[in-house]
Amino acid sequence: MPSRRRFLAHGLALGAVAAPAPPHSPASLETLDTERISLDGEWMFRTDLEDAGERQNWHTANVSSGDWRTVIVPHTWQIEAPLTEYRRVAWYRREFDTPRAAAGSAVRIEFEAIFHSAKVWINGKPAGEHLRKGYTAFTCDADGLLPAGRPNVLAVRVDNSFNEHMLPRGRSSDWAHDGGIYRPVSLLVTPKAYIERVDVDALPDLTTGDAQLEIAVYARNRSERAWQGAISLQVVDDASGLSVLERANAGTISMRTGDAGTAHLTAELKKPRLWHFDAPHLYRLEVKLGEHRFQTTFGVRKFEVKNAGFYWNGERVWLMGVERMAGSNPEFGMAEPAAWIAHDHDDLKHLNCVFTRVHWQQDRRVLDYCDRHGILIQTEVPTWGPNTFKGMGDEPDADILENGREQLREMIARDRNHPSICSWGLCNEIGGQNPPAYHFAQHMLEESKRLDPHRLCSYASHSLRSTPAKDVSGLMDFIECNEYFGSWYPGDAAAVGRSLDEIHTAFPDKPIVISEYGYCACTAERPEGDEKRREILRSHDAVFRQRDYIAGLIFFCYNDYRTHIGDRGTGVLRQRVHGVVDVWGNRKPSYDLLREESSPVAELQIEGRPTAFKVTVRTRPHVPAYTLRGYRLRGVYFGYGQIPIEQQEAALPELKPGSETVIEIHFADAQPEKIQFDVLRPTGFSAYTRIWKS
Repeated sequence: MPSRRRFLAHGLALGAVAAPAPPHSPASLETLDTERISLDGEWMFRTDLEDAGERQNWHTANVSSGDWRTVIVPHTWQIEAPLTEYRRVAWYRREFDTPRAAAGSAVRIEFEAIFHSAKVWINGKPAGEHLRKGYTAFTCDADGLLPAGRPNVLAVRVDNSFNEHMLPRGRSSDWAHDGGIYRPVSLLVTPKAYIERVDVDALPDLTTGDAQLEIAVYARNRSERAWQGAISLQVVDDASGLSVLERANAGTISMRTGDAGTAHLTAELKKPRLWHFDAPHLYRLEVKLGEHRFQTTFGVRKFEVKNAGFYWNGERVWLMGVERMAGSNPEFGMAEPAAWIAHDHDDLKHLNCVFTRVHWQQDRRVLDYCDRHGILIQTEVPTWGPNTFKGMGDEPDADILENGREQLREMIARDRNHPSICSWGLCNEIGGQNPPAYHFAQHMLEESKRLDPHRLCSYASHSLRSTPAKDVSGLMDFIECNEYFGSWYPGDAAAVGRSLDEIHTAFPDKPIVISEYGYCACTAERPEGDEKRREILRSHDAVFRQRDYIAGLIFFCYNDYRTHIGDRGTGVLRQRVHGVVDVWGNRKPSYDLLREESSPVAELQIEGRPTAFKVTVRTRPHVPAYTLRGYRLRGVYFGYGQIPIEQQEAALPELKPGSETVIEIHFADAQPEKIQFDVLRPTGFSAYTRIWKS
C-alpha cells in the first residue's frame, strides 16, 4: 500500500492554483500582493467528550498543555483507531508569530474546510464561526487581535456530531464524516482596502471567435477612512505568460470605512483559445485595486443543451467517466495530501474519465487538477438521500432549506471561475416526487440560476422508475438518473432499456445522463464479485449505446470507499465495496474493462509486419464519442528481455465519432518481443492501448 510519508513529502513539492472566494469567505486564490503564510503543520489536539472546553476556557492562551498532543494539520481524527467512531467535539490549538507585514494591513485566517462546525478564537478572543457547513471555506478577521512582541494563540473548537439541521442531514449520507481541520489553513495579509473575490464569465461567440468577459470585482475597505480608487485589469495567457488584454482604467470602486464595494466590468477577448477537456487552455486575470492585486484563472468555453444533446463549444459530445469518493484511503481520510489527490486523478485520466460528479464540495486542489488536465466535473451541495426530508410537510423545513442555500452560495462564489465545472449539482437521491424534496430542489435551482445564470444545473435522481414525469428532474437543464438494475433493484439489461425509454418519453427534449451505475457488494446476499461488476458494465453500456439521447455516463465508482454506514470492514476500514480499485488504490480486473469502455477509440486493427505496419484507428459512434483533435499514435518496440529500444509516433487526422483512419508505422527491426501501441490524447494521457505480439 502507498506510504503516507512518501505522499506527504511529495505533496510539499506540488503547487495548486486556487479558486476565487465569496465575500466574507477566503480570498482562496493566491493573490499577487497577498502575503499568504501557511498555518499547516504541527498543532495541539484533544477531544472534548463532555463538551466542557468552552466552560473551562480551553481557548485562552494559558491553558494547560497536559492533555493535548501534537498532530499534523490538515488532520482528521477519524483515521486514528481509538477515535474512528468519535463524532463529538474536539479542539485544535497552535501558536504563530505576527508577521511584520501585518502592521497597517488587513489580516485574516483562512480555513479551506472544517467538518462540520467550527468556532475560532485568537488570543482568547472570539474571531468567528462557521457552522453546519463541512465542505466550504471561510475566513476569520484577525485585525486588532494580534499584539506585537509575543506569539499568538489560535484555538478552534470542532464538532462533527450527526446533526439534523444541516446537509447532509443526520446520518442520511453514505460517505466518511471525518471530523477535523482537514484542509489547509493560511494567514492572509493584504492592504486595508483589498479585493475579496473576482467573478469571471468568459462567454465565447462561436461565430466570430471572440469572447465577452463579464467581470465582477468584490472589494472591502477595513481602513479608518473612506476609500475610492480605479480598477485596472490584465489577462495573461497562462501557457505562454504573454499579455492578451490590458485595461488601465476599467472601473472604480468607492467604499466607506468598514464597507464592501462591487464593480461590474466588461471586456472583449479577441480570438481566445477555447478550453476543452482535451485542450485545457487557461487564462489568468489580474485585477489591481489601489495597492492590492488579485489573480484568478479562467477558461473560455461553452457548454449547452440543445436538440436533446450536449454541445461543447458548439460540437455534439457524448461523455463518460467515473466518480471518485474522496477520503477513502485509510492512511489519510479526508485530510488528503496534494500527492494523493494527484495520484487518484492521474488514475482517473488513465481510465479515460473526462466527465465526473461528486457528492459534496471539493478541495480546491481537485478542481485545479480538473482545470489543468481536462476533467469536466459536477460539484454538489451534499443533499443526500430521501431521509433528508423525513417528517416534513409540503415544504422543506426552513433550517434545511437555508443551510442548502448557504452551502450553494459558498460553493458557487468560491468555485465559479473553474472552467472544469460543467454543472452545479443540487441534490442526490432525495425522492424527487416527494413534495418537500421537490420544492427544495426547485428553490435550489432558482437560487443557482440567480447566482450563476450561465451554468447548467441538475440533480441525480433515483425516483424515475415510475411516473417519471412527476419528478423534479423535469425542471432541470438535463436529466440525471442513478441506474442500479441488477444491484440495488431487480432487473436485467432489457429492464434498463425499458426504463430509460419511459424517462425519455417523459422528457423528450432533455438529454439523459446516467449519473450512477455499477455494482455494489453492499448487502449479505450480494457478496463481492468483480465478475458481476464487469458483467453489468458491459451489458448496461451496450443498452446505453443504443440510445442517442444518452448524453453521458458516470460509473460508480472509482474506489471502494470509507463510510459510517459501510457493511464491510471495521474501524478505519469500514467501507462499501463498490469500486474498480480498493481503498488503497489497488486495481481490480474491472479497472481495465472500465478504461476500455470509457475510451472514445473503439478499436485498433494492426496489419502487416513491424517494418511495415498499417494501423486502423476506429472511433466510437456513441457514448463516449467526441471529435478527436491533436491525437497521436505511438508505438514502442520491446526487444529481447522486454527492453524498450525503439519508439515511433504519428499524428492522427481529425476524427469525428464513428470514423476511422489508417496510419503507417515502421520499425527498424523485425523481431520484437512485443510492440505496445497507444493512442495519446493531446494532454499526453493514453486513451487506448493494444499490445501486438508476433
